[in-house]
Amino acid sequence: MSIRENIQQVRENIAAAALSAGRRPEDITLVGASKMNDAAACREAIAAGIDALGENRVQEMTQKLAENAYDGAPLHFIGHLQRNKVKQVVGKVALIESVGSYELLEDIDRQAEKLGIVQPILLEVNVGGEEAKSGFAVSEVRAAAERAKSLSHVVLRGLMTIPPVAEGEHGSVPYFEKVHALYVDINASLYDNKLDILSMGMSGDYEDAVRCGATMVRVGTAIFGARHYTL
Repeated sequence: MSIRENIQQVRENIAAAALSAGRRPEDITLVGASKMNDAAACREAIAAGIDALGENRVQEMTQKLAENAYDGAPLHFIGHLQRNKVKQVVGKVALIESVGSYELLEDIDRQAEKLGIVQPILLEVNVGGEEAKSGFAVSEVRAAAERAKSLSHVVLRGLMTIPPVAEGEHGSVPYFEKVHALYVDINASLYDNKLDILSMGMSGDYEDAVRCGATMVRVGTAIFGARHYTL
């Protein structure tokens, strides 16, 4: 199947999942995770109506920006962002989804101040407490959201999570439910329900994520197929 056909299939699956949960399909943003896919593949996804594209690696993103790979769609940074790469990302993307430490949060704020902009961000939640993953522990997220609220050059839009590798079908659901509950609580108690993004779900579990309240899913392989591109 082509990228266009894959996007159509993913959208149909999102719609079915949303409707089964009493939600509107149009409220779900589809981000194409375009890691290791070339500029031509990005352009094909944009032509097929993808809502946004997401990159995991700064070097690859920088190269594809130079090739005008993202013209016509918002660009998100969705991978682990090293502090020494902040300057290469802030101001270049519509949303940084993977803010997982206070140090990174404040580095982004400082760089955005230098540029005279306000950078939209999500806080990454390490919902499984995995040592190998970045992100705030569930117990830390509220304080991190309060810190983000106090900064002048970032704007918190919501939360993002990558759950542990699922054991069995629907294994991600308990993690999605936990992050959704956290999102609802922080949104109501700190942000007057102005947060609007809960980014969770990838190729193997995005339908469950939608049923659990995700407003944004990050889908790579189910759209682009096996990754083949190298720098």
